[in-house]
Amino acid sequence: MISTPLRHVGIVMMSAVGDAVHVLPLLTALKRHSPDTKVTWVLQPGAASLVRGHWAVDEIIEFDRFRGWRAYPAVRRALAHKPFDVVLALQVYFKAGIVTSFTQSPIKLGFDRARARDLNWMFTTDRLPAREGQHVQDQYFEFLEALGIPHEPVTWDLGPWEHERAWQREFLAKYDRPIAPIVIATSKPEKDWMRERWAEVSDALYHDFGLQPVLVGGRSARELAAERVILDRARVPVSSALGSGLRNLVGILDGAALVLSPDTGPLHMTVALNRPVISLMGYTNPKRVGPYRRFHDLLVDAYGEPDEDYPLSMENRPGRMARISVRDVLDKVELWRSRYSVRVR
Repeated sequence: MISTPLRHVGIVMMSAVGDAVHVLPLLTALKRHSPDTKVTWVLQPGAASLVRGHWAVDEIIEFDRFRGWRAYPAVRRALAHKPFDVVLALQVYFKAGIVTSFTQSPIKLGFDRARARDLNWMFTTDRLPAREGQHVQDQYFEFLEALGIPHEPVTWDLGPWEHERAWQREFLAKYDRPIAPIVIATSKPEKDWMRERWAEVSDALYHDFGLQPVLVGGRSARELAAERVILDRARVPVSSALGSGLRNLVGILDGAALVLSPDTGPLHMTVALNRPVISLMGYTNPKRVGPYRRFHDLLVDAYGEPDEDYPLSMENRPGRMARISVRDVLDKVELWRSRYSVRVR
């Protein structure tokens, strides 16, 4: 166990939205244990827009990967005069190791050599004990264990925050039935589900379950293409809220009766909000990156073969999302109706 004052803690996790959601329970536990600790977090602008203003995040230093090599000098300058008592290196890639090297701290805690890819272990002074793979959320809790800080109860406090409630009420008031947001695309095409099948599911959500399908996500080229296909093929009024922004998306997901999502950030946001979510997973391992502790009964698992007890690993399995049928998803909607149609809190 590492024994050190926790006056100022640095967090290096510059990954996407899903990982940022997984970091929040680490920070809420840290603040419960040591309320006066200042937390400075290095992360990407997109994820920063989700957590900026969170009570457990005191300062954000943005690493804009789209600036290429120019992003590194900017972060180095921002970190130059910020001494930390400990830096938690939560990301295991080389670029994160470079940023970790910019931090001023006697303790830079990272993963053990077996789990720290891209030579990331070279940039840390202390490392977690070697351990078999775990869910990403539990791996982050290992850092708290090393500091002697309990992580229970697991809390995200993602919102919506009080000043965001008016927007949420105005958004939900547009619909005369409960909404079912559909996350139509991810950061990798291999994790996406077929667009035309989302259109079929939308028809059933509206006609058979009394739900209003609402398309959510960003406005990337792939998301806009998926939106066109779904709106063209659906025979019911499908609403689109693409490009609402991550903080507004919190309000949308929080107000949902049911969310449907492949493996992407909004899936983990929905779990954090304790809203029922049907997870569609085939490319990535659900044991490692699936919904954390909740709604496993609503998971459509195409990653493994029938009855396969596959190991928890980082192996990706291409081509498996196509195995998920419309019937597979609607069976889970039926299960939701029988178990979760009363609002979950």
